Amino acid sequence: MEVCKMSEVALQDNTAVPEPDRMNGNVNKCKLIQVQTTKVEENSHGGESNGLPLIASNPVKVEGTEKSEPAVVTTEVQYIESKDLTDVEDVDSCVKSLVVELGSKDWVSVCHALNNVRRLSLFHEESIIIILSDIIPLVVKSVKNPRSALCKTAIMASEDIFSAYKDGIIDSLDLLLLQLLLKSSQDKKFVCEAAEKALITLTSSVSPLLLLPRLQPYIKDRNPRIRAKASLCISRSVRRLGDDGIKAFGMEKLIQLGASQLSDQLPESRDVARALLLELQAAYERSHSAEIASVPDDSTTEIASLPEENNTALSWKHFCESKLSPLNAQAVLRVTGISKEVSVVGSS
Repeated sequence: MEVCKMSEVALQDNTAVPEPDRMNGNVNKCKLIQVQTTKVEENSHGGESNGLPLIASNPVKVEGTEKSEPAVVTTEVQYIESKDLTDVEDVDSCVKSLVVELGSKDWVSVCHALNNVRRLSLFHEESIIIILSDIIPLVVKSVKNPRSALCKTAIMASEDIFSAYKDGIIDSLDLLLLQLLLKSSQDKKFVCEAAEKALITLTSSVSPLLLLPRLQPYIKDRNPRIRAKASLCISRSVRRLGDDGIKAFGMEKLIQLGASQLSDQLPESRDVARALLLELQAAYERSHSAEIASVPDDSTTEIASLPEENNTALSWKHFCESKLSPLNAQAVLRVTGISKEVSVVGSS
């Protein structure tokens, strides 16, 4: 009962204080500004409605506030396209604080630091090349962050790093590559799109001869979506190889990669594998035709004595059967349109 009475007395005392005194006097010398939290709106497809996530700041106390209306404090993190980025004001200062800021616990500060990584990569790429091996793991950490705004900003930073440093990024690529393959296949739509864009930049910036060995292990990943995205990256890289590059990397390795994906559970992987195998067949036939052209006219070998069309087809058939298991060879020959008639002509 005493507690209740004391509470009532305290309430009466507080109510007795005039309104202006409560706001400006000793009772309330500082006013807590109300902070509005604005959530990023997402459409039914999992994407952002406006591309500008609004981040609520921490509550701010302002001494001697006289106005009774609550103030609203919001911070915006914008997804700035590479072409719209501006240069940093002080390169040396920015570089010195970059690693510390990327490791900050304040995710808004990390977003700011990631945009500085992008600016430095585009305008002063030589300034951070020495600390790139320290920067990449922190970018990977942000890509893995469940906060979508931070994740997407880190992915955009990855894209600009690929574009700026090209083959120089290869030794630090593995962890980042895995995360981009993941994010491009199983996240919110606007994050997936950013990751896919970064992978396209990767395959167009880094030498395919260097990139393909990094992509190969993901063809056997347990996650079928990662396998599908890796297949797509391999296909894009093979297109950049050209006939000489295919020969340098190894037609045998590439045909085995394509054959392994023909039986994948995802249609996306199978479609990419078919396209890759047709491209490899075309490259093989061009190479084989060039070899036949260099054979003397009086050659009496079995292949050289056949008509050119059957000659090339028979050679492709022999190549597939010698490099693949019987089942895989049969599947590849079916995809590449080698008919049974070729086998009959070759055996006659």
